[in-house]
Amino acid sequence: MAYSDVVVVGAGVVGAACAEALSAAGSTVTVLDRGAPASGTTAAGEGNILVSDKGPGAELELARASRSRWPELLAELREELGPALADVEWEPKGGVVVATSAESAAPLAEFAAAQRAVGVDARQVTPAEAAELEPHLTPRVVTAVHYPEDAQLQPVLAATTLLAAVRHRGGQVRAGVAALGVERGANGAVSGVRTSEGVLPCGAVVNACGPWAGAFAEAAGAPIAVLPRRGMVLVTGPLPKTVWHKVYDADYVGAVTSGEAGVQTSTVIESTGAGTVLIGSSRQLVGLDETMRVEVLRELARKAVALFPVLAGVPVLRAYGGFRPYAPDHLPVIGADPRLPGLWHATGHEGAGIGLAAATGRLIAELVTGRPTHVDAEPFRVDRPGVLL
Repeated sequence: MAYSDVVVVGAGVVGAACAEALSAAGSTVTVLDRGAPASGTTAAGEGNILVSDKGPGAELELARASRSRWPELLAELREELGPALADVEWEPKGGVVVATSAESAAPLAEFAAAQRAVGVDARQVTPAEAAELEPHLTPRVVTAVHYPEDAQLQPVLAATTLLAAVRHRGGQVRAGVAALGVERGANGAVSGVRTSEGVLPCGAVVNACGPWAGAFAEAAGAPIAVLPRRGMVLVTGPLPKTVWHKVYDADYVGAVTSGEAGVQTSTVIESTGAGTVLIGSSRQLVGLDETMRVEVLRELARKAVALFPVLAGVPVLRAYGGFRPYAPDHLPVIGADPRLPGLWHATGHEGAGIGLAAATGRLIAELVTGRPTHVDAEPFRVDRPGVLL
């Protein structure tokens, strides 16, 4: 097999973003995936690009950098590939976070105030103003926060567009090829990737396997604490325009940052370009168990109707589940593995991978090529407490 400067393992949106940024920086890149590109976690995502669910700190800074980068990157790809290949259904729709009780109103207001202090556009609105933003919201809303910066895109289209750019620049995307481990040279550094089709020689490998990143890291001899965290989503049939923003209940932030293994559900509702409404979300540490749990779907539906009564009686088109890559401290793992020169990780984004992908790819390219980083990479380092095994 031909030599590549970098092999990216995983053709989801994070791996695709890393491959795109590396190829833009001049590296020859090969992307491997045991399945079809964007067929795993990315295909199960809702396409959210959020700042609304992140408190002050490193992940918020990465999210803001990614929110700024996405429209720039898409414009560059439209110029390079043409509009037909670079249409990802970008929609800067904004988000609305609501509190439906006095108990949740105060924490939401405090959270938004802390975000405003670091520059996030978080506009606290009255129940009447929330109803203007979302006419079908329950009248039980006590207060709400409007986040104009929140956006959405179609995640599979985003990943395939990024991969199209890699191919356009001479890189390869190889579907149906499993990465089984790495080869080391005489100096102990990565010299290739062992695959189901033989050894692919390279100078570096990026572990962008999402929920399977822990398994690949272990196979490479450098295990990390990244686990799959299961989630499920309901999809309604096509409707007239019913939901105008990404809308979620204030308890969503607590569910995102929780480390509990049991089922947690919080109300998250948004429409798609096709007219369907996506209803989430759930989180559960169950390994790679793909069982569809009817009781969880019922809970999602019940909470959705409580927030948007208009959805009562609306037909459900389908339900699907997926796995998010979960790191114990809820921060992505981005950077070099200190135990194995040439091994890099870009994983652990949990449910924020689509939103964080643009900045993650840029950061990996900067680190691999030794360039100054556009955000502080230190908080995401691989050798931080709790990540190395």
